[in-house]
Amino acid sequence: MLLLVAVAALAGCGSDASDAAPNADATLLLDFQPNAVHTGIYTAIERGYDSALGVNLRPRVPGNSTDAVKLLASGRAELAILDIHDLALAREAGSDLVGVMALVQTPLAALLTQPRIRTPRDLEGERVGVTGLPSDDAVLRSIVAGAGGDPAKVRPTTIGFTAVRSVLTGRVAAATGFWNVEGAALRAQRPKTREFRVEQFGAPAYPELVLTVTRQTLQDRASLVRASVAALARGYEEVLSDPENGVSTLVEAVEGLDRDQIQRGLDAVSPSFTAGARGFGELNRRRLDAWARWEKRFGITKREPQVGLAFDGRYVPNPGRD
Repeated sequence: MLLLVAVAALAGCGSDASDAAPNADATLLLDFQPNAVHTGIYTAIERGYDSALGVNLRPRVPGNSTDAVKLLASGRAELAILDIHDLALAREAGSDLVGVMALVQTPLAALLTQPRIRTPRDLEGERVGVTGLPSDDAVLRSIVAGAGGDPAKVRPTTIGFTAVRSVLTGRVAAATGFWNVEGAALRAQRPKTREFRVEQFGAPAYPELVLTVTRQTLQDRASLVRASVAALARGYEEVLSDPENGVSTLVEAVEGLDRDQIQRGLDAVSPSFTAGARGFGELNRRRLDAWARWEKRFGITKREPQVGLAFDGRYVPNPGRD
């Protein structure tokens, strides 16, 4: 039903130019290698939800974490999935990027620890792996402080994106990572490892991953944004109603993925697709305001992100808005 409504809206003859079908290709940069959190994207494409709305979505994996911002800003990509912290940092650095839809409604960041670590307080004096991104340090400080520990007594060690290997080999007592990807992979190999999620220790329930465009794209190609958001929302709703097919679609579309691993990842992350939201993709202003305060408090940004400028949720087809 949602797809039919979206098609009707895009085919309508209203005065808003964004109602017209864009009839265009669009490069969609992923935030990471394809994994369970992307099942809705590949489902939307495989089912033709994007082409039915006049857009041909082409997912692409960026070379590193900064590529997406550069490619968006240069016009070489129309859409990107950004970590919300990367969005905040890019805006603080002068890139006028705008989040238009949430992929998840909760943080995905966590501390993944050896079994002997029973509380984040136990990490005082221990070596903890971080990727080197500013958000990792904030997550580490927030979780340790939220558990009553002293973050200054923890020994951060830059390990890049090797959280699973570093914890398994004992190089570190814990590492920051996404609980839906690295956490699921770690538990599959060592079930007794622990994870401490950042929202369990004082962080607000912010949307970790956000579909992002430039303001120029939002102004000049609103129909493309509207069609893309509607198609992706339909894809994720399809995954929620038929997760097994979502797993199959992703595994068939991307060579080299392990079906069992994707299934475990989707089982873990799918509740976050709509947790506390009125529908998939909602950008809740109260949650974002709380996130902005937390973002500055833990030093990810120097100033509170301007939520009203950084996000525009009017293209999400279902949820009401504050």
